[in-house]
Amino acid sequence: MVEIVNTLKAANRSAVRHPEKQNRPDTPVLKKPSWIRVKAPIGKGFTETSRIVKEAGLNTVCEEAGCPNIGECWTKKHATMMVMGDTCTRACAFCNVRTGRPAPLDIDEPRRVAQAVATMGLEHVVITSVDRDDLADGGAEHLAQTVLAIREAAPNATIEILTPDFLRKGDAANLVIDAKPDVFNHNLETVPRLYLSIRPGSRYYHSLRLLERVKERDPLQFTKSGLMVGLGESKEEVMQVMDDMRSAGIDFLTIGQYLQPTRKHAAIDRYVTPDEFAAYETIARAKGFLMVSSSPLTRSSYHAGEDFQKLREARAAQH
Repeated sequence: MVEIVNTLKAANRSAVRHPEKQNRPDTPVLKKPSWIRVKAPIGKGFTETSRIVKEAGLNTVCEEAGCPNIGECWTKKHATMMVMGDTCTRACAFCNVRTGRPAPLDIDEPRRVAQAVATMGLEHVVITSVDRDDLADGGAEHLAQTVLAIREAAPNATIEILTPDFLRKGDAANLVIDAKPDVFNHNLETVPRLYLSIRPGSRYYHSLRLLERVKERDPLQFTKSGLMVGLGESKEEVMQVMDDMRSAGIDFLTIGQYLQPTRKHAAIDRYVTPDEFAAYETIARAKGFLMVSSSPLTRSSYHAGEDFQKLREARAAQH
């Protein structure tokens, strides 16, 4: 099984990464401001993380999505594992993850992810995945098995999952909720007005309802969601999304700058200033979020371990 999956994966890597975007006209690329610059990935910790990931035959969203924080995070041995392959069935205009027909699920992957978590000695692990619309349950059972495998291999680690939306998959999400990750994360990504152009395969209110269902089924489970800014949204629209999130009981909000992967992806409308990010954080905290991370380089799993501790402390302070 593993050999077949790896062969298919190699074949996928030789194909065009985003076939659905090839005929699109090139979009303009804005010059990055000074506050977006990051250091090149170097150092012993980075090399060791890279070795462990490669030897385990795992994918990371750090690499596949071209995250700007990979140097900092991997140096600290923080890597976000991406399960269910490296090919997504969606074609979001902002995302750099490969799109196309995915390979069959690798049933040994949950064990290998869990072993990598144990080997790296992670105290907090983030697990994400590609969208798998080709699967009857959207990959919910596979995600649940990954959480359970980590619990067994690294019982002291806290687990955060960043899930697909399980659109048109019935109650499949319950499998993941019932595996009881410490944090259930699903990103809304942008404001409702921009969904058709930025996230066409998804539905805003379905994603919002997914996070609300987590709280209904397991009130003690932390919920988290994120927004990208710089895509043409207004401040008022961002504030409305904050209100929608709070109505759904979401605990933790992340806000970061959209960075355009290639000229075939959605264009950046503007670079939001650090002062504006600070203002968003102030507003979000006033609206009642337990935890807010808002900065140009904020991503869903950036500083996730440290932020999880703050999240628990914030909940404890309320009681």
